Amino acid sequence: MIPADLLSVDLADTAARLQSGQQPFAYATIIRTAGTTAAKPGAKALIDSEGAIVGGFLGGGCTRGAVKRAALTALETGTPQLISVTPEEEITKKGLTPGAEAEGVTYARNGCPSRGTIDIFIEPCLPAPEVVIMGASPVAEALATLAPVMSWAVTRDDIDPTPQPRTRAIVIATQGQGDLAALTAAMAAEVDHIAFVGSSKKFAVLSEKLQKAGHSSEQISRITAPAGVKIGAVTPEEIALSIFAQLIQLHRQTIGKSKNQADVADG
Repeated sequence: MIPADLLSVDLADTAARLQSGQQPFAYATIIRTAGTTAAKPGAKALIDSEGAIVGGFLGGGCTRGAVKRAALTALETGTPQLISVTPEEEITKKGLTPGAEAEGVTYARNGCPSRGTIDIFIEPCLPAPEVVIMGASPVAEALATLAPVMSWAVTRDDIDPTPQPRTRAIVIATQGQGDLAALTAAMAAEVDHIAFVGSSKKFAVLSEKLQKAGHSSEQISRITAPAGVKIGAVTPEEIALSIFAQLIQLHRQTIGKSKNQADVADG
């Protein structure tokens, strides 16, 4: 989250609007300039999920393309980017070509007549991952208590079936109170992970019922049961911890996969 006191009122309002709408965006700051440049160190801007500047100022068109590419990479991978928009001859002096990365800095050609250099740090601001908790069991309550500590957003018993711009998981902790209905609703949603709190034996029985109701083996295979990693959990709090260990692993793998895909595309 961006500290509001570091932003102008307009930028803070724009950031708050994007965050409340669960929209990913990037926060850009000019950290160094050399030569003649329109914007100076400390200038800030917000870039939306399409790569467009929606607030603030980073200079003229000389930086726009490089900022857009870097912002989209940051949002895709969840990794901050440092870019240097530099005259091509200065990039060549470093033994590099435009688009190359060296020591954590990606160099982009500045073709403007000013011939200045602008270094910009771009930080992704992604929606918090969400866990949808189905049920009111002790495990469900423990999950709801633990989620904010882990910086996950919590939704109770309400599955939005549409895709979301963030990692989203459903944990079914109904424990006998509407298990089939919860499983059916979960399989119909666009989510990254579905977990069922219960034994393998119990889930096997429920799987047969789901198949008889017309659900395919592929649909049912999306469900992880029992939920969580094996840590010998016994109490509701321990079970909730084991589930969140699995959710965090999922979330980090999702970010890592996006980063690897971006690295391959860049290569």
